[in-house]
Amino acid sequence: MRQDYIMIGEIVKPQGVRGEVKLRPITSDIERFDGLTDAFFRHGDEYVPVTLSVKRITPEGVYMVVNGAIDRNKAEKQRGEFLYVRREDAIELGDDENLIVELIGLKGIDDEGNELGTITDVLQPGGNDVYVFASTRGEILVPALKKVVLKVDIDAGTMLLSKEVLSQVAVYPDED
Repeated sequence: MRQDYIMIGEIVKPQGVRGEVKLRPITSDIERFDGLTDAFFRHGDEYVPVTLSVKRITPEGVYMVVNGAIDRNKAEKQRGEFLYVRREDAIELGDDENLIVELIGLKGIDDEGNELGTITDVLQPGGNDVYVFASTRGEILVPALKKVVLKVDIDAGTMLLSKEVLSQVAVYPDED
């Protein structure tokens, strides 16, 4: 389902004594933080605007000051907060790309109208992603290949799959 706000990271700890925090990115493009100044924390159902000052981006995380925190105590209060951006401010995706958060919950339907199940996870083992569908038979693993996935309709909440190709490439639970 299309999300109005997209999670991009989690504040994991304060860094130093001047209000800086370390953020664990939850995005495939860590460079998206370069120049980012506006984001949101989520408190219940409400998204609260925050201002950021990104200090540095490293492979270990993103270091920033949030809401002008000036000391470690203020930074400590931000530990565990998740950082969000508005959907319209999310990174640009290619034509055949989707945000993982928007794939979770989609119903898989083959081109003959049979329901496969609901996506519960997206594995990223390298190469291509693998969709994990929860079905009445257990977990079904489906490689994210163009010959398998015919159409993704986030608004309708469905993923159309090729039944013929699916029968050749999907990993079904062992049947007793």
